Amino acid sequence: MKKRTLITAAAIAALGASSLVSTQAMAAQEQFFPMLVYRTGAYAPNGIPFANGMHDYYKLVNARGGINGVKLVVEECETGYATDRGVECYDRLKGKNGGATVFQPLSTGITFALTEKAPGDKIPLITSGYGRSESADGGVFKWNFPLAGTYWTGADVLVQHVAKTLGGMDKLKGKRIALVYHDSPYGKEPIPLLQERSAELGFKLDLLPVSHPGVEQKATWLQVRRNRPDYVFLWGWGVMNSTSIKEAVATGYPREKIYGVWWSGAEPDVKDVGAGAKGYQALAMQHSTGFDAPVVKEILQKVHGKGQGTGPKDEVGQVLYMRGLIAGMFAVEGVRAAQERFGKGKHVTGAQARWGYENLNLTQPKLDALGFKGVVRPLSTSCQDHMGSSHARIQTWDGKTWKITSDWYEADESVLKPMVKAAADKYAASKKLQRRTPADCQS
Repeated sequence: MKKRTLITAAAIAALGASSLVSTQAMAAQEQFFPMLVYRTGAYAPNGIPFANGMHDYYKLVNARGGINGVKLVVEECETGYATDRGVECYDRLKGKNGGATVFQPLSTGITFALTEKAPGDKIPLITSGYGRSESADGGVFKWNFPLAGTYWTGADVLVQHVAKTLGGMDKLKGKRIALVYHDSPYGKEPIPLLQERSAELGFKLDLLPVSHPGVEQKATWLQVRRNRPDYVFLWGWGVMNSTSIKEAVATGYPREKIYGVWWSGAEPDVKDVGAGAKGYQALAMQHSTGFDAPVVKEILQKVHGKGQGTGPKDEVGQVLYMRGLIAGMFAVEGVRAAQERFGKGKHVTGAQARWGYENLNLTQPKLDALGFKGVVRPLSTSCQDHMGSSHARIQTWDGKTWKITSDWYEADESVLKPMVKAAADKYAASKKLQRRTPADCQS
């Protein structure tokens, strides 16, 4: 009896071990992409289409067969755009499904918090077009990737564009620019760049903070009317943007003199104002609307066409939806790059994925093959450069839709590089960090 019991126990143990191996092998063929989203709260109208675009892109990648056969597992966690909830979501998801590949905080406040946690967990952060501007310096910020642009690059492009409309950078001297900004880490990010440019070029800078969520701005726009700035730069989000434009209409400030950051230039920001917002301009970090993009047509066929779309079909191709697609593509292509080193068709860890994001080489042929022709410019990262590109264009609301109305601008590296290095060095000193060595750049 005793002998039989031992045999049975051994058989059960063997079966359990076999099952564990099988489960591990299955998990090894999956890649976990957690999503921090905000589908509720004051910023939901902007957060929802972005999240839908990212989710649909992950579904498309699975429909294409995964990343060299590795299927994507996706789970959302609702942050409500609140930093504390974002950290809770990160802690809840980071160890699930074989470990998180990468996090995209979708909030500058959450980015600041996770910048302190990610290095210990060895999980990269993609902060495309937001977050800490100095994190473009990979020599200090090993785990942060502000791919394709930061708020400093965006602010610099706006300064360049205004100067071009005036006939040259020297024409900015004596002009007045008001920054109407969300009173949060996000809204404060462009201030150092604008102060630097103000001192250099001789324009006056007014700083006008707006409290969360931004529905009360009458005092702000009365100050705009009193100061009579030549231009207004709008650094808003969610309901703050449409409120700003409505207040500009009410106070008679010309909409064509208002320029928004890329988070202030989407359909939800202007649709309620309609023709009243005509002439309002904003940055397009990469693409604006993309209804004719090959990747959009493929999603309509392979995702929405099969009844698997995350949101309404008519949002596919809109500004924030496209931003979600681009964010998803960056996340996936970093893993694809990592597989080239660590094993094609295999699951990669967060640390291995970080190497991939640091060695991205998105050439035009690669982008075209992914369906992003005309949507994203080529981008290449390195150990020192975690941004990879600093281009943007201007788009204008014609009363019904967004239209690209400028050529590409590139942020002035002679201004940005010293600022980025100085800020990164200051951060490193405060955290007692050493700059990465050449050997570490190979890890």
